Amino acid sequence: MFYNQKVRGHFEHVYWPVHGSSTVINYKNICCGIETSPGYSPGNYIQALGKIYIGDYTQIAPNVGIITGNHDLTDNRKHVIKEVHIGKYCWLGMGAIILPGVILGNHTVVAAGSVVTKSFEEGYCVIGGNPAKILKNLDPQTCPAHKSTHQYNGYISNMAFDEFRKKNLNV
Repeated sequence: MFYNQKVRGHFEHVYWPVHGSSTVINYKNICCGIETSPGYSPGNYIQALGKIYIGDYTQIAPNVGIITGNHDLTDNRKHVIKEVHIGKYCWLGMGAIILPGVILGNHTVVAAGSVVTKSFEEGYCVIGGNPAKILKNLDPQTCPAHKSTHQYNGYISNMAFDEFRKKNLNV
């Protein structure tokens, strides 16, 4: 992926690895946590007309969509833009769709194929379906908050990320 990005020029300015079949729109509105790379898996669609915040160690499976803008219900020439916040240690299953305005708390697991239309801010749960609902609550005591020895936000060392963020991003 690094070769395709930095040498061949596929999403060359994006600061994290992006698969050749994924789409990332407006990367400057995306703040990725440690070891989090939206678009790393094949077929991801990340549309950041508004801001997207994704917490540390969140995993995103293939074909996941995260969007911050949708058409106005009465005038489809207009966009309604809302932020998306995804917590730490989340897992977005294959084909899940996260819609504008959604907030997912830490340790939220989104089942494959789910459409998340509302927030689950408390986290520590498994959600699924269309529209997504809580399928199971998780015991916070069984959800470890691990940390890697070498911490990177994409290709940027976590120690240098705040400075990079201030200079290069809108988030």
